[in-house]
Formats: sequence, C-alpha cells, structure tokens
Amino acid sequence: MENLIIEATKSAPSIILNAETRIFVISGESYPENAAKFYKPVIDWINNFFDQQSSEPVTVNITLHYFNSSSSKVLMDIFDILDTAHSNGTPVTVNWRHHAENDTAFECGEEFKEEIEQIDFNIVEFLDEEP
Repeated sequence: MENLIIEATKSAPSIILNAETRIFVISGESYPENAAKFYKPVIDWINNFFDQQSSEPVTVNITLHYFNSSSSKVLMDIFDILDTAHSNGTPVTVNWRHHAENDTAFECGEEFKEEIEQIDFNIVEFLDEEP
C-alpha cells in the first residue's frame, strides 16, 4: 500500500500516513474551505489501510494549532474509524500534541478523549516549537 502524503497549506494541515511504519501524522492548521472534501482521501486511505487486517500497532500523532468546527467533525470521524480498528484487534494509540500555551488545543484534546471508547488517547504537552 502506498503512503499518503499531503503537503500543508495556509489553511490545511500536513498529513503523512505511512503504511510501512504504521505512523500517521497530522500537523499544522486545519480550516480548509471544505473539510469533508479535503479529508475524503485521508478517510478513504485509512479505511483501506484497516481493511488489511493486522494486529501490528498504529500510532497517530496529531499537532493542530488551530482547527475549525468542520475539521473537528472530520477528526471525530477519523477517531471513530480508529476506535473500530482497535476493537477489531489493531492496537491504536493517538498522541494529541499541543503547545503548553495553547489552552484551546488542550481543551479540544480533552473533549476528543472523552468521546473515545477503545483507543489509547494521550494528551502530550510540548514547550518549544515542534521539530
């Protein structure tokens, strides 16, 4: 399976979905004009990835400095897919990364964590700019 790589823009995050390492990274800002359209290839890729049943763990690292409500809905859709995959035997860990001074990102991570049923959801604070 080929990796999915989407370069960041002013209003859309960088997305790297690596099938080999089983590490997914979403970072930047997310307020595309049409979040459902922007994230459709991401959701399709993730669904196809999990169709290939495996018990190898998956790690998802998310660092969003800002995102709008339509992006929030799509993120919840992604978390639902990850939750189902975890229930079906693929261990999934989400690391929700936020800058120490970004209270909004922290609070959003807390809200997402409350909605998650199966996957390990870690809220990770960092002080400096991410590498």
